[in-house]
Amino acid sequence: MDSSPEQPPLDQAPIERMARLRPPRQWLVLLVFSLLFAGALELAALPAALLIGPMLAAILAGTNGATVRVPRLLFGSAQAIVGCLVANSISADIFPAFYKEWPLFLGVVIATVTASSLLGWLISRWRILPGTTAVWGSSPGAATAMVLMAGAFGADQRLVAFMQYLRVIFVSMTAALVARMWVDTSGVEVPPIVWFPPIDAFAFAATIGIAVVGGLAGKLVRLPSPFFLGTFIFGAVVHLGLGVPMQLPPWLLAISYAMVGWSIGLNFTRPILRHATRALPQIIGSIVALIAFCGGMAFVISRLLGIDPLTAYLATSPGGMDSVAIIAAAARNVDISFVMALQSARFLVVLLIGPSVARLVARNVRA
Repeated sequence: MDSSPEQPPLDQAPIERMARLRPPRQWLVLLVFSLLFAGALELAALPAALLIGPMLAAILAGTNGATVRVPRLLFGSAQAIVGCLVANSISADIFPAFYKEWPLFLGVVIATVTASSLLGWLISRWRILPGTTAVWGSSPGAATAMVLMAGAFGADQRLVAFMQYLRVIFVSMTAALVARMWVDTSGVEVPPIVWFPPIDAFAFAATIGIAVVGGLAGKLVRLPSPFFLGTFIFGAVVHLGLGVPMQLPPWLLAISYAMVGWSIGLNFTRPILRHATRALPQIIGSIVALIAFCGGMAFVISRLLGIDPLTAYLATSPGGMDSVAIIAAAARNVDISFVMALQSARFLVVLLIGPSVARLVARNVRA
C-alpha cells in the first residue's frame, strides 16, 4: 500500500505556500505588490491608481491564500477619511449653476440613474451576478462611496468594486479619447503630487475631528456604512454650512485608499474571481451601453441648446469626476462650471438616493 502523503491539488499548492507565510511577511508582500501596481497605474495615467493598485495586490494575495485582514478600526477610519474627501469635494459654487439650469440637470441625472438601474436590473434578472450586486455596481458615479455602502445593504462588495472601478477606467479613458478629437491635450501635464505638503493645523485638526465625530454619530444613529455616511453628512454640514476648511494631504488619502483596497481585495477567493471573469463580457457590455447612452444625451443637448459638444459630453459622462475635471481644464472652449455642476449634481443624487433605488430594483428582481 502506498503510504506517501496525499498531494494537494495543483491549484491549491500556491495557496498553501502563501498561507504558510507569517503575517508580517504577508503584509510585506502585500505592500510591495501594492506599490508596484499603484506605480504602474500612475505611470499609465489611469484613474484611482492609489486605490485600484492596492486592491489588485490584495486580490492576488487573497486568491493565493493570504490570511491577514485589515483591522476593523483601520477600515472604519479609512471610510471616515473618504467621507471627509467626498464632503470637501462639494463646492457651494455648484448651486448657482444648478439653479440656472435645474430642469436640464435634473432631467439628465434622472435619465442616467434610470438607465444604469435598468442595466443593473437586467444583469440581476439574468442571474449574471447575485442579488443586488449588479444594481450597486452599475451606479453611475460615486464609485468608492457605492462600494463602501453596498456591503451594508447585502450586496457582494467584491463584485461591486470590480464593476465600479472597471467603469471608472472605461469612462475616463473614453472621455480622454473624445476630448482628443476636439482639442490637443498632449502638451498638458498633470501637476506632480506633493505627498507631504505643509500642514494647516486648524484645517487638518478639523478634518480629524469631523472624521471622529461623524463616524461615532453614524454608529449611534445606526446608519448603513456608518463611518462613511456619518462623516460625509456631518462633514458636508460643517463644510458648507459653517465654512470650516478641511485638509486631506495625499499621504493620508493614499493610506486610506490602501486600507479600503486591501479590505475588499483580501476577501476575494478563486471562485469569486472566476465568477467575475465569466461575467466580464456582460459587465463590459453594460458599461459600454451606459457610456453610449450618455453620449447620446450629450449629442441631443448639444444640438437642442447649442452647447459645445465636448462640454456636453464631459458633463454627461457617467463617472470619473476627477479625470473629467482634469480633461475639462485642459480644453480651451469647455465650460468647466457647467461640466462640474452637472457632474456634482449627479454625484450628490446618486449618493443620496442610490441606496433607495438599489433596494427598489432589488425587490423587483426578487419578485
